[in-house]
Amino acid sequence: MESFQGYLFWGFLIVYGMIMMAISPRVITLGGFFRGEDKHGRASSPFLLTASIFISWIFAKSVTNAANLGAQYGIVGGLAYASYWLCIPLAGFAIYRLRTKFAAKGLVSFLTSNYGPAAALAFSAAILIRLFNEVWSNSSVVGAYYGDSGSTAFIWGAVLFTLITLAYSMRGGLRSSIVTDTIQAVLFVVVLVFVIAWIVPKHPIGEYVSSGVWGLSTGVDMLLVTLLQIFSYPFHDPVLTDRGFISEEKIMVKAFIASGVLGFFAILIFSFIGIHYTLLGLPSSGNVPAALGKVMSTAMFFFMAVIMISAAGSTLDSTFSSLAKLCAQELPALAGKDFGNKARIIGMFVMLVFALIGNLPMIVGTDILKATTISGTMVMGLAPIFLLHGLVKPTRLGFHLSFWTGIVLGIAFTVGAVPSSIGIGGGTNGVLLAVNLYGLILCTLGYIIPGLILSAREAKESGPSGSAHEAIAAAGEIEERA
Repeated sequence: MESFQGYLFWGFLIVYGMIMMAISPRVITLGGFFRGEDKHGRASSPFLLTASIFISWIFAKSVTNAANLGAQYGIVGGLAYASYWLCIPLAGFAIYRLRTKFAAKGLVSFLTSNYGPAAALAFSAAILIRLFNEVWSNSSVVGAYYGDSGSTAFIWGAVLFTLITLAYSMRGGLRSSIVTDTIQAVLFVVVLVFVIAWIVPKHPIGEYVSSGVWGLSTGVDMLLVTLLQIFSYPFHDPVLTDRGFISEEKIMVKAFIASGVLGFFAILIFSFIGIHYTLLGLPSSGNVPAALGKVMSTAMFFFMAVIMISAAGSTLDSTFSSLAKLCAQELPALAGKDFGNKARIIGMFVMLVFALIGNLPMIVGTDILKATTISGTMVMGLAPIFLLHGLVKPTRLGFHLSFWTGIVLGIAFTVGAVPSSIGIGGGTNGVLLAVNLYGLILCTLGYIIPGLILSAREAKESGPSGSAHEAIAAAGEIEERA
């Protein structure tokens, strides 16, 4: 970076960290640290909850991916990625049902009660992988605004950002995350509106809307992958689901609906940056917002960095708070242990550990889009478990058939073991689409069939004895009347 630009970027990151520390409350209660309660023990307000869900799910990697897909596929790519946000209202309705009909207090404890400790442990492992991915994928996006991938400036930018987020997260846990989310949401929206107002008028709106080609090989395959993954994707992300259990059910649903709709349009609009990039005829890039900012001006590059830092910070602090809750409360509960007030200290230590090891992939470099599409494929088996529970007799076998089918298929796709011949449409995402479509069908059958067999067996075993019991009762009633 040139001298002025360096002072501007590094200076903003330091000032940002100071502001976050200043507004982040120090929390010593378990309710505040793990459930986001205020100092009076009250749940977060509807506004705070909505703002928190909205900005926490606007990952830095998400806005980058939205712009990249907009550049690659036009409006088709933007819609494909924005459609992931439809899973927020879906998750809200699903959690509402689990809470009101089945008295669920959390997803891990719900699985323990209904499918056994092994199911809860397998699910927790998937969550840990997801949260691990969130650390490096968001810090990588921030680092890209300070230097080329792998460079000293890139690594230091990502590390400093991580340490800032770690500091205020350890200070207040989930309560700090929710409070700082409000400031980060306002900062994100204001700067995004400014950037869009600067960029969009450079072309007629029709050029944005008509960009891209509606074909399987030109982005529609990615859109279909998204529409399949939204049924399972939200359930392996405690950044979202943890917020589904910290307020009254109806307030929670409204917050999930509002934040999902806002997120959808925010991501779709941000994809216009990628469309603009392509309309300018600029070369392909793995980080379109950063590349466009460098081409336009130092000011635009700086505004892009502000958007990414605010988005990444809101996600990373939520990631740390979810890691703390999972490792200090939920996993110990599986072993029958309760650390009481010590859980907060353990949670802080867990945050520190994941801040260190979670950035290793960032240092060696990897594709941030994989953090979304691969993890979404591996957890496809969660869809029938959480959406069909109670509609079909829940069985432990059904859980494992559904869950592990998704894991195996996701791993097979990741290592390239899935034959390209099964691809749908012939595009770059054709095999991914096939794996998700056929895999979701297999997972659903794996969950349903054991439940149907058990229901049929129970009906057969209780049928004759039940009929005999009814006959005896009826005979007794007749005798009494006589």
